[in-house]
Amino acid sequence: MFPTPLYVILDRAAARGRELPALLEAVLAGGGRVVQLREKTMPMAELFPLARTLRERCRRAGALFIVNDRADLALALEADGLHVGQEDLPAAAARRILRPGMILGVSTHDEPQARRAREDGADYIAVGSIFPTGTKAGFQLVGLDLLRELRPRLGVPVVAIGGITEANAAQVMEAGADAAAVISAVCGTPDPREATARLLEVMRRPGRGPDGR
Repeated sequence: MFPTPLYVILDRAAARGRELPALLEAVLAGGGRVVQLREKTMPMAELFPLARTLRERCRRAGALFIVNDRADLALALEADGLHVGQEDLPAAAARRILRPGMILGVSTHDEPQARRAREDGADYIAVGSIFPTGTKAGFQLVGLDLLRELRPRLGVPVVAIGGITEANAAQVMEAGADAAAVISAVCGTPDPREATARLLEVMRRPGRGPDGR
């Protein structure tokens, strides 16, 4: 499903004042090909043209473009997919309204949530927070053990999220993740292009195939 094992979440709050189109260019230049737009506060009148620009750039680059939370925006943009959390539109409802072929991802924090997400039609399941993170207030720390337990049981790709950095990304892949989602480890760095490239290098260590598996 994922062209690379690195899943970069673009978030203005973590971007250190950078414009998201410029940040996306850096991610693409570093080899990233899975991108999610996470924007919680921007008015739709401003968000739509920004998201359209990002979507069109990803399409030209052959990168997956996934929208966080906003099913209406994902549909209007003809995005590649939608990602929802436990407090967003229920996964089963999202699955019903998405167009055929659109990817649905769901954030989960324990095995019952992960199983329900799969039953509700999730194409991939995010599990976290794997490590402590400052990006999301009130995060639930689940650690690598849950990832190890869930990976062989779910039958769909699993994305690790939460506190993942260059220093611990290899641990996440060794625990069985199909991909690792990052925000600050790319968006919050002085050189997002270099951060993307270095993360991919760590995740594609010897013993894995070209897709990181």
